Amino acid sequence: MIRMYGFWRSSAAFRVRIAFNLKRLAFQEQMIDIDAGEQYAPAYRALNPQAAVPTVIFEDGTALTQSLAILEYLEETYPEPALLPADASGRARVRSLALLWAADFHPLIVPRVRAYLAKALAQDEASRMAWVRHWLREGLTVGETRLAGDAHTDSYVHGNAPSIADLCLMSHAIAARVFKVDFSDLPTISRIVETCLARDEFARSLPMRQPGAPLQ
Repeated sequence: MIRMYGFWRSSAAFRVRIAFNLKRLAFQEQMIDIDAGEQYAPAYRALNPQAAVPTVIFEDGTALTQSLAILEYLEETYPEPALLPADASGRARVRSLALLWAADFHPLIVPRVRAYLAKALAQDEASRMAWVRHWLREGLTVGETRLAGDAHTDSYVHGNAPSIADLCLMSHAIAARVFKVDFSDLPTISRIVETCLARDEFARSLPMRQPGAPLQ
């Protein structure tokens, strides 16, 4: 069985979890408690020198890190259902939007950045939360601008089936909800988020439904 080292709150692990569920792949997730520093344990750093999640070990022993690389590998090795469009321009659009959320905005709010703001720059909790909320909101606002009015935007970010871009949007949007960022004024983003949440593959991948998440 495929093994994934993740953490309930990790946006990157959330993306990969959705992909496994959409592709109906059995996997076992072992939680690495980022808050407790388990990612720095020598045994885990031997798997992932970056001391981050997710790390995925496939049945043939292939070990991969970085969520977007894992998603691309899944697409190449388990092509159904497809998470990338069939045409080159569609694939480029989906990758561009995926990178918008996963590469441009997500790195600004990860725990190591928040820890640096606190320890090195002496930013208090209110300032750190303002930072996180600003970048979460900015990512959704830019996404709305790109999606609204684009003929390729439909039920999902691209067309009528979920793609890698939807996985990255969802990881960003759910983080925004956790940090109490209101995006109800972004109609395209809000609609796509609700469309995704109506699907079991997305709903059971949610961070708050994973082992270790606090009781609601």
